[in-house]
Amino acid sequence: MRDGDMEVSIGRLRLKNPVMTASGTAGYGENLSNYLDLSALGAFITKGISIKPRHGNSPPRVVETPAGMLNAIGLENIGVDAFISEKLPFLRKQNTTVIINMYATSPDEFGLLASMIARAEGVSALEVNISCPNVQSGGMHFGMDPSAAGEVTRAVREAAPGLPVLVKLSPEAPDIAAVAQSVEKAGADALCVMNTIRGLSVDVETRRPRLANVYGGLSGPAIRPLAVRLVHEVNQCVDIPIVGVGGIRRWCDAAEFILAGATAVQIGTSLLINPLSPIEILEGLSSWVRQNGCSIRELTGAMKV
Repeated sequence: MRDGDMEVSIGRLRLKNPVMTASGTAGYGENLSNYLDLSALGAFITKGISIKPRHGNSPPRVVETPAGMLNAIGLENIGVDAFISEKLPFLRKQNTTVIINMYATSPDEFGLLASMIARAEGVSALEVNISCPNVQSGGMHFGMDPSAAGEVTRAVREAAPGLPVLVKLSPEAPDIAAVAQSVEKAGADALCVMNTIRGLSVDVETRRPRLANVYGGLSGPAIRPLAVRLVHEVNQCVDIPIVGVGGIRRWCDAAEFILAGATAVQIGTSLLINPLSPIEILEGLSSWVRQNGCSIRELTGAMKV
């Protein structure tokens, strides 16, 4: 083992480093590739893909908040067929690990979508979205219930046996540990902790919500302490890797997640402010690991309590 080693494993998936994009913040990769080399990332995660195209929610869909933002995009996407034919070829050329975030409204639909994606060339893993707060059906409705979360995970696992499966959990689950354990038992290779949490912003002049959807998912630095806590709690009750998500702006933010138990991290809202942030965070993490004279894996869960 060499000092400064940044390679990590997410189940069967080996990544050159632990820094990924977060779903929904970098589209299908083309725009972000104008700012950075996608091959430098540990993985690129697409925006959520559904079987049929989705138009998403009505505007306005994004509003800035103190230390964060609310979004209610509603999983707008072009559908799996168009994604595979029009977007995936670009990602295949980027020499990066491609993880497809997937959304459906029933376990059977999740299974069908997983089987469709699994047949496509160039997909490294699946990220199962059971935690989006901005849709009327599916999403966090599955992530709130351990049994439902396990059923969805099992359907994806059986439909795509050759692909690693990551499951993205909701911070609003009444018992996130129970959901995590159910998902692990159902065959998940890793957990992503966490998705956004519902919030509300009101225009005091019009007395109306600033989002047409009324509620939106809160992201950004405001949620980071909550996300770090949940990573630590979930890490105590499962044996599979955890990917930490929520409010990472700097390398030391990512380091907090790793010390709390995350094997890897995802960068989301920060991309909207600084598209180069994943590279800057990776450089900072690499320096931190070298200074500690170890590998990044030895720092996972190394928080002293």
